[in-house]
Amino acid sequence: MNIPIDLGTIEAVALASLRMIAFLVIAPPFSYNGIPAQIKGMLAIGLAIAVAPNVAAGYHSADTGAFVLDLLKELAVGATLGFLVYLVFAAVQSAGNLVDLFGGFQLAQAYDPQSMVNGAQFTRMFQMTALALLFASGGYQLIIGGLVRSFDAIPLAAGIDLADPVKQMVSGVGQMFLAAVQIAGPLIVVLFLADVGLGLLTRVAPALNAFSLGFPLKIMLTVVLSGVLFVALPGVVEGLTGTAVKTMLGVGR
Repeated sequence: MNIPIDLGTIEAVALASLRMIAFLVIAPPFSYNGIPAQIKGMLAIGLAIAVAPNVAAGYHSADTGAFVLDLLKELAVGATLGFLVYLVFAAVQSAGNLVDLFGGFQLAQAYDPQSMVNGAQFTRMFQMTALALLFASGGYQLIIGGLVRSFDAIPLAAGIDLADPVKQMVSGVGQMFLAAVQIAGPLIVVLFLADVGLGLLTRVAPALNAFSLGFPLKIMLTVVLSGVLFVALPGVVEGLTGTAVKTMLGVGR
């Protein structure tokens, strides 16, 4: 029995799988360590098989050396796209870090091996909330859709121009800090005004020792007003999802 084997299609599936595996390992919400590596690998291979008829159309089988080079190219492309998505969603984690810093929770900083986040309570809580919202709202489907459409912007084995991702990273860092300040800004202003009020109260009545009330007061304000931030997080995550997809598709164009 003669069974024909299309090496070009097999190589295309392998290259697409490598790009997707590199992306899923770095990009949220799939980078969460609670998701088994086997699931990530099966998802990457399944997506690669699904897009193989389209991405393999313009790919031509190469020799061993060229194929290994193409594997490295796809690994770099997937890791770059995953890092860009991670950079966008780091705004939520940074906002939680700002709340911990100004609210006095920074002393309780610890490393979470599951989410790979080093921060205090609100940093980890904001990160976990963003991941839950991505799965609950279907935002992860938009991210996967952007990854699939990235083969149109960056064809298989075409490589990537470093100028494009570097430009996106520089822009993404600025947008990340801006988004973090916008998310945590109202609470930061309230905590700052509380410090100013305590300082003025100490000047008026030094014997009152108002700063001894500062820590419980700031903790109470942080816990109470953080509910306002959680109400706004679904809209924030939705906007960040759209930004992440645009950032991915903006590379290579």
